[in-house]
Amino acid sequence: MSGIAAKLQHDRTKAEGFGSNSRAVKYLGQDYETLKRLCLEKETLFKDDLFDATVSSLGFDELGPDSYKVDGIEWKRPAELTASPQFIIEGATRTDICQGALGDCWLLAAIASLTLNKEILSRVVPHGQGFDHSYAGIFHFQIWQFGEWVDVVVDDRLPVRDGKLLFVHSAEGSEFWSALLEKAYAKLNGCYEALSGGSTTEGFEDFTGGIAERYKLSTPHPDLFKIIQKALSTGSLLGCSIDTTGDEAPETVTSQQLVKGHAYSMTGAEEVEHCGEIIRLIHVRNPWGQIEWTGPWSDRGSQWQQISDEDRGRLRHKSEDGEFWMAFSDFLQHFSVVEVCSLTPDALTGGRYRKWVLSTFDGNWRRGSTAGGCRNFPNTFWMNPQFVLHLEDDGEEGCCFLVGVLQKNRRTQRKMGEGMHTVGFAIYEVPKEFVGQRNVHLDRRFFLRNAQKARSETFIDLREVVTRFSLPPGEYLLVPSTYQPDKHGDFFVRVFSEKQTDFQELDDPIEFRVEEEEISEDEVDGKFKQHFRQLAGEDSEISAHELKNILNKVVTKHKDIKTDGFGLETCRNMINLLDKDGSGRLGLVEFKTLWSKIEKYLVIYRKRDEDKSGTMSSTEMRAAVQEAGFSLNNPLHQVLVTRYSDPDLSIDFDQFVSCLVRLESMFNIFKYLDKDDSGKVEFTLFQWLLVALL
Repeated sequence: MSGIAAKLQHDRTKAEGFGSNSRAVKYLGQDYETLKRLCLEKETLFKDDLFDATVSSLGFDELGPDSYKVDGIEWKRPAELTASPQFIIEGATRTDICQGALGDCWLLAAIASLTLNKEILSRVVPHGQGFDHSYAGIFHFQIWQFGEWVDVVVDDRLPVRDGKLLFVHSAEGSEFWSALLEKAYAKLNGCYEALSGGSTTEGFEDFTGGIAERYKLSTPHPDLFKIIQKALSTGSLLGCSIDTTGDEAPETVTSQQLVKGHAYSMTGAEEVEHCGEIIRLIHVRNPWGQIEWTGPWSDRGSQWQQISDEDRGRLRHKSEDGEFWMAFSDFLQHFSVVEVCSLTPDALTGGRYRKWVLSTFDGNWRRGSTAGGCRNFPNTFWMNPQFVLHLEDDGEEGCCFLVGVLQKNRRTQRKMGEGMHTVGFAIYEVPKEFVGQRNVHLDRRFFLRNAQKARSETFIDLREVVTRFSLPPGEYLLVPSTYQPDKHGDFFVRVFSEKQTDFQELDDPIEFRVEEEEISEDEVDGKFKQHFRQLAGEDSEISAHELKNILNKVVTKHKDIKTDGFGLETCRNMINLLDKDGSGRLGLVEFKTLWSKIEKYLVIYRKRDEDKSGTMSSTEMRAAVQEAGFSLNNPLHQVLVTRYSDPDLSIDFDQFVSCLVRLESMFNIFKYLDKDDSGKVEFTLFQWLLVALL
């Protein structure tokens, strides 16, 4: 299936409800129930050929086939490691998640936070799985990916060295849900090594579908403690970490037993009275299950003896379990970043939570058409996708909302040497003359004349950039972009708002705005008629081969334009556009009409070739297509660049003409078939093939 057809099919199934947690997409087409039933019928254990027990599933560099680190690794099923394997023992808890030889503590912290909310956990880890009579060596998990939930199937062959699990494992050696969830996540991202290094927010989002914010503690938000308290009360997931500095190795342990470069989760924020003063406390969890803060308010801190018995009984738990309290002031001093993941409305049941309203949109950046870079590049910035956001007046001082721009599929591309793009977004207030309009893509002039109203906190190479805003009611233009132009990528934009918000893409309508001029034979001047008779010969008609020779002789005389020469296919398209009698040839009037079009196209081509290079850039091409009378949206501009530009994104004259002729032909066909001017037509297979083969 072609890429365009696949996208259309995906959009259709998504509109039908597929991709929700209750109707998750089958990852790689694998259906858990079907595969399990087949294994039970054949009395065999499942082997996943799409994520096989080989070194390619481990990694590509440090865990690649040539690395000494993969020596001695075997793949074994749980029953080969313990006499009585269990999926989950007495409910999932934090101690089920112990880090192994992979640098994915960020993922572990997110998994550990899941265990605090059984409802959210059950969305990721479906019930009814285990090692009982229905065991078939197959398990499945549901993970959120860029706007939709996917159901990931895995077998239970796990990487082992010296008889012990190599990666995530449970403190209870016979429990395997966390190791299998890590394997499903590795499969989704291509291999285990792809999970090395990341942000807890990424794991938070993929296990909840929520949106995550990052707060730097070097300049803390004045209301951060309240934000943390509110987030905890609404079921949000929270994480924190300490940056390493200089030559410090990751996971360096400080003198007060805090681990740098390590992902912690946050589970509480309380206030207590201590010696007549209100003290703010933060509860933190180390996913290692050990190594705890030893400073004030630690498990053995003397401060606990100077608070009320009620507060002490409610908060203090004296054990080496990786969980500890610390004063919020110390927390700000020692930690570097706080991450908060707000949940989607469907993840929160019951009426005790105030839920966000969620709006989403898929988009992409493509070289030469929609990858315009940031506003530092005014000639191309306007080409980026644009979205309009209508904020309703809710009686508050400002409308509070979160915007997130998330890069899609970048982690899976690490095998190919790809990393995260540096991304961000800008927000503009929509001027009065454009309020309410949706069929318009604002051009370069708008951005040169109008300053941004707000923007993402920074452009950064993270998977998602999220910023919280409070703006007056009205309409705003959101422009997500990479920092540099011509960076190819897909993105998913989300808006979490406190009230229902109108959020949609702003793009030009699809129209052909030129009325065809009818030319009669009497209007053709004598000199042109004589010239035509010389070119056409005895049959007084011009074939595609003759047209090719004519055009190439003419364009070679124009030294200010570059061309590889008109091809036979382009000439056939020109004849199909104007051939009234179906002869496959052009008569006098038809040829005159074509010649007038080419002269018009040549004028536009020269005008839009602003640097006088003899070719047009893809940016110049966009303006030239519009001047020729075609209004196209972003996806169509992407198709034109893909089909008609050279690798350096230049378009020469014959490609330009071929593009316009093809466009006009398709518009004419559609207009002819759209008898009632409804904007829709139906094709039989025969009609579709006729159109596609033109």
